[in-house]
Amino acid sequence: MLMKRDKAIIADLNRFRVMDRDSVAEIHFKNLKNPILAANNVLLRLVREGQIQRSKAFTPFVYFGSDVSIKKNSVKIGHFLAILNVYKEIMNHGKLDTFLVEPKYGYKGAIEPDIFCIFRKTPFFIEVQKTIYSEKQMNDKLERYMDLYHSSILENESWQLFDKKVFPRLLILSDQRYALDEDYPFTVIQSQSFTEFLRSLKPKEEQNSVPLKMKSANGTVKLNIK
Repeated sequence: MLMKRDKAIIADLNRFRVMDRDSVAEIHFKNLKNPILAANNVLLRLVREGQIQRSKAFTPFVYFGSDVSIKKNSVKIGHFLAILNVYKEIMNHGKLDTFLVEPKYGYKGAIEPDIFCIFRKTPFFIEVQKTIYSEKQMNDKLERYMDLYHSSILENESWQLFDKKVFPRLLILSDQRYALDEDYPFTVIQSQSFTEFLRSLKPKEEQNSVPLKMKSANGTVKLNIK
């Protein structure tokens, strides 16, 4: 019989397509004394029971849902693990209301964002760009986002407000900064990481403040020097 945690692990494997052992331990066993050992034991049992699949082509091993169709040494595995790392990074900053991996919208050939998520009541499309695109490739991708923007597909999504239809902010996570050809009718943000993106939202005064400790007669007083 599957335990509640077993079902949660299987659901995440199907959602993320693939997860490494350490990520399973971090997400599902973090409150235990030895998360890695506990994750190893549960994952091995689920593999033996045929509930999940495993690939030994990576260290640590990576795991898949039983119905996930992906080669055990596929180059896509690194991409899905990068998406998983973004999920973990966002979760460190607060609760996620929604997190979808490669959601499909509309017709075949339409844009498939790497991530759709709702964070702090704000919808985002996120592109996890680990490979370097040419300027043309990036602009072609953004043109497909334009097609989605001009369609009415998103207007009926369950997360939309009744009286205010919005298009998600597009966040491109990449070490490469792209020169975009035009202004877009939706917000496009480039950042190296989600954490860096959040840091950029803080007022410059707050970013540049340096805490300085000074001794007083009553103890320690903290001052911010800007």
